[in-house]
Amino acid sequence: MIAKPSPASARIRFAADATAPDAQPAPAINGVLPGIALCLAVTAAGMGLEHVETLLFGRAWLESLVLAILLGSAVRSFWRPSRRFTAGINFSAKTLLELAVVLLGASVSARAIAGEGAALIAAIVAVVVLAIGVSYGIGRALRLPHRMALLIACGNSICGNSAIAAVAPVIGADSKEVAGAIAFTAVLGVAAVLGLPVLMSLWGMSATQYGVFAGLTVYAVPQVLAATASAGLLAVQVGTLVKLVRVLMLGPVILMLAVIPAPACASTQRLQRPPLSQLVPWFIVGFLLLMALRTFGLVPAVLDQPAAHLATLLTTVSMAALGLGVDVRSVARAGPRVTAAVVLSLTMLGLFSYGAIMLLAVA
Repeated sequence: MIAKPSPASARIRFAADATAPDAQPAPAINGVLPGIALCLAVTAAGMGLEHVETLLFGRAWLESLVLAILLGSAVRSFWRPSRRFTAGINFSAKTLLELAVVLLGASVSARAIAGEGAALIAAIVAVVVLAIGVSYGIGRALRLPHRMALLIACGNSICGNSAIAAVAPVIGADSKEVAGAIAFTAVLGVAAVLGLPVLMSLWGMSATQYGVFAGLTVYAVPQVLAATASAGLLAVQVGTLVKLVRVLMLGPVILMLAVIPAPACASTQRLQRPPLSQLVPWFIVGFLLLMALRTFGLVPAVLDQPAAHLATLLTTVSMAALGLGVDVRSVARAGPRVTAAVVLSLTMLGLFSYGAIMLLAVA
């Protein structure tokens, strides 16, 4: 028998889904085709501009992945896609990017971070724990309610929307609090994909250092893939593996929140714990499975290049969709205190992450 979800948890799921424009139930194939076609058109334009750059300057200063985001955002600024396109845009932004992450597992061996080993894993855990504590303190110092401060802290420190949606039912957060906490994820996700490669050049990071930094700071696993794509395969692999360890911190954090009493000012009835599928998304399981097969030599080497090219294409299409779905006005609607809490928390996470790289002497 399938358990009927509680009304409170249903409200929370609705709020999380509402971050995507005109969120709809899972569509049939015909329902997603117009949106996918629009994303492919933006992708094709981005690839065309990259080719023009190469012809004019001898190299592409902006890769098609970045151009797809910028073009998608530009289109959204002048025209909001109708409901006819919404399902396909959401499918491209989420499912296609998750498929790209799974495919990446076919080219990654577990030995990729063996050189850093336990020290790196310990550093990831320490950064997440420290970031949650400091981010929560920043939120409370800005007089945010306990639950809102905790949602922002977990979202910034672990995995954005997924962490917020998983933590919300455990602490009894309502739909308004969830919507306020996740208002920034799309905008800051795009900012991270565009801005982190600039930091890599400014700070003179190696591919490994940049992969660790991106894995520790970017919200979602697919966004790490997008942010590291321009830095090469090593950065992509390291960044994804670091991010996966960070995502797996969600389970212990949920457990801790479930057993630690809430402050009196935030007293509320505890709701049901989120399902395992929310704590460990399907695409992470798929990535780990393909990585295990690759590690044991069960994935033919001849599939490396095709899988990598397909993953890159899916990522570029997804970035076009991400641009088409960005609504910068959501940041203004969240309010100045929430805005300050999110930006300061993310800044502190970046500083902690860079400090960890220096402390570990990552080459």
